[in-house]
Amino acid sequence: MQQIAEAAGVSRGTVDRALHHRGRIDPAVEEKIFRIAEKLGYTPVRKLKKEAGPKGAETLTERRKIRIGVITYLCNAGFMQEINRGIARAEEELREWGIEILLRESPSIDEQQQLAFLDELLKEELDGLAIMPIDTGAIRQKLYDIEKTTQLPIVMFNSDLQGVPRLCYVGMDNTRSGRTAAGLMNMLTGGSGKILIITGSFSNQLNNARVDGFTKELKESFPGLKIAAVQCSFDSEEEVCKIVNTAMLNIAGINGIFVVSSGQSGLRKAFRSLALDRRPYVIIYDQTPKNETLMRDDVVDFLIDQNGYEQGYRPLYILANAVNGKKVPVSYSENTEISIKTKYNL
Repeated sequence: MQQIAEAAGVSRGTVDRALHHRGRIDPAVEEKIFRIAEKLGYTPVRKLKKEAGPKGAETLTERRKIRIGVITYLCNAGFMQEINRGIARAEEELREWGIEILLRESPSIDEQQQLAFLDELLKEELDGLAIMPIDTGAIRQKLYDIEKTTQLPIVMFNSDLQGVPRLCYVGMDNTRSGRTAAGLMNMLTGGSGKILIITGSFSNQLNNARVDGFTKELKESFPGLKIAAVQCSFDSEEEVCKIVNTAMLNIAGINGIFVVSSGQSGLRKAFRSLALDRRPYVIIYDQTPKNETLMRDDVVDFLIDQNGYEQGYRPLYILANAVNGKKVPVSYSENTEISIKTKYNL
């Protein structure tokens, strides 16, 4: 299907919808996809099983299942909706190939819980592991030991741990996205003022990379913009509201707010309670239904989206290819797009 997508100049999702009659496709594009599929000899797995009969079906489906473990955190957060959708879609598709996905989700950033998940999954004779790693010494050492002692292919997604052996990282270049946000904030503010930064957790590598990119770009390119404070919200709407209220009442000159984590709806509550004549300029992350509403209601100015669907979908296919013996580059990154949204292009 990837070969068909490349030959047709469309996404693999478009190929999937055309070949399996899911959703509306431009008739000309659909015809082109079918023509290329026929030329390349594409045959759906379901058809192969049916034509093979009982003996052939056994060779396709009754070998020991390939098991891929998946570990995530903040599973109920808004940004996880698209990631979870990507995981679910890949799981559905890979099931036809006898690949089983073992998903472990945590509602919080909990080092002990993630270590427990790793121990639990390792007992399942895993063939591959996809993980959103927490950046702590214990997690780093655990993943390092797993890779060195078992040679288990590991793909990190959404957040990366530099220096820890892994097959691939799938996700946004978060440092670059932070620099992007700094450029946007400079345009909004005219290059002067104070910026309040709100992060989710100081142990979250993804959050730290965004803050790091933002602050470095201000220092290097926009010296007229100063950091008023960097506060931790633990991804809570109530904490975001409290942080904004406290900062706006106690620090003069704040004209920009940069939120790198979840809990963005707390901005609306804070602005209502402050009753400001003019709110600060605001940049947030992740195109979720709640955040789209904040954009449309002019609570925020820019939203940076990281294409969560691909972050959930791609790691499972990379691992499926690796365990099936297909050549996969080692220690590389597949960076998802840094997509800038306004209320006019949601």
